[in-house]
Amino acid sequence: MRSRILLVEDDKLLAQSLKKFLELNGLSVDVAYSFEEAIDKLDEGKYDVYVLDVNLGDGDGIELLEDLRRFKDDTPTIFISALTDIHTIARGFNAGAEDYLKKPFDPEELVVRIKARLKKQEEELRYGDIVYREGRFFKGEQEIELGEVQRNILHKLLRNRGRVVTKEELYDYMLNPSPLALRVTINKLKKKTGIDIKSVRGLGYTID
Repeated sequence: MRSRILLVEDDKLLAQSLKKFLELNGLSVDVAYSFEEAIDKLDEGKYDVYVLDVNLGDGDGIELLEDLRRFKDDTPTIFISALTDIHTIARGFNAGAEDYLKKPFDPEELVVRIKARLKKQEEELRYGDIVYREGRFFKGEQEIELGEVQRNILHKLLRNRGRVVTKEELYDYMLNPSPLALRVTINKLKKKTGIDIKSVRGLGYTID
């Protein structure tokens, strides 16, 4: 499954140009043209990286990130902005951004920076003595034998620790999704990994 990027940029021409270029480079991109539209997109699902403009017509991208961090959203974030003063750059990093790219920039550079963040995420995904690397899960040096569906679902749950992942989100990884099939998959994951995957009645599953 392709990594999902949320691009928040109020310059529609630039936003569409970047979206097209990023998608040509194997990324899935949703675009929000305003602060308000970004909030709506965030309600629809989880992203792997945020690319945020600082100056939005109806708000401030840095304030948006500050709000997200207060709600324990640790999604890697890259700011793009024509503002190059040290005060604004410092605000962006203090809000929790991992990177800051000054406009104008080569779209290829944005691709490189996004992919670097994605790679770092995969390298750092750990839960106790369980490590995820290169698409596989290990306990110590021993690989945990998981099917593709199980790997994808466990990766999704671990990437979203502390948040309830809805059943509908997890169904995306299954060929024949149903509440029973998902429950069986979760039980197998708990048995194979020892991870306490909690059911949230009527909603989905979570890992603390």
